[in-house]
Amino acid sequence: MMLATLITAGTAKAVLAASALAVAQAQTTPVVKTGYAPVNDLKLYYEIHGSGEPLVLLHGGLGSIEMMANLLPELAKNHEVIAVDLQAHGRTADIDRPITYEALGDDIAALLEYLGVKRADLVGYSLGGGAALQTTFRHPAVVRKLVVISTPFKHDGWYPGVRALMAQMGPASAEQMKPSPIYQTYARIAPRPQDWTRLVTKLGKLVSAAYDWSEPVAAIKAPTLLVFGDADSVPVSHAAQFFELLGGSKQDGGWDGSGISNSRLAILPATTHYNMAASPVLPGVVLAFLDAPMPATK
Repeated sequence: MMLATLITAGTAKAVLAASALAVAQAQTTPVVKTGYAPVNDLKLYYEIHGSGEPLVLLHGGLGSIEMMANLLPELAKNHEVIAVDLQAHGRTADIDRPITYEALGDDIAALLEYLGVKRADLVGYSLGGGAALQTTFRHPAVVRKLVVISTPFKHDGWYPGVRALMAQMGPASAEQMKPSPIYQTYARIAPRPQDWTRLVTKLGKLVSAAYDWSEPVAAIKAPTLLVFGDADSVPVSHAAQFFELLGGSKQDGGWDGSGISNSRLAILPATTHYNMAASPVLPGVVLAFLDAPMPATK
């Protein structure tokens, strides 16, 4: 459920080389603060960039904060961005528990409590989108606005071929990915680079498991932006279903906009799951949503 989830031996080099180049070309803002939050038996690595309304930024699977280098500096121009390396990713060492969306969501809520942040915007890409959704389901009081990027609300939302590739994630694919830039970043920053195979195997179990979040999605109260590519690993029809669950596309918006829901849907042109995080269009779309006034309750 991320850039590297869909990778087989034949596609790893081409896909990951392109994504790594985009990340390498992006410039991050100076880090104000870094730390390790003791939450749920983890030492969860975080960075704080910029100042303003607090915002939590969550990367995709097998990645790290570096994966969000295109988006982070733009968000940090007028927000306090709390960027996180999720369990077993980046600078956060793994612990003896499975990687689950629920646990990742609880980690984010605990991090906000540790930092003394009562309420924040959440922006999550792919795996990070799943973590942001679970934070919203399980700890709704801490979420002001929610941005979910390239994440379906149920496992069947992925194309069948994508689900088939997810099911192949394990020790063999971990070894095949070692020449890739995403592994090289992991090996450079991870506290225990030898845990790479363990990470890929755990993540394979997560992304292969069936889930359906239709009911909790329909109960979300926070204004929510969904962002997908028109050539994503998720059909546009699924993105439309997601939007409808959130209350969107129920009626004509009206001349005065009174029929517009509190949720938004953006489909980025010529954008795949693999280049979404590096899209030059993405920062403007996300910021327009986050910086708009909070809508009245509908």
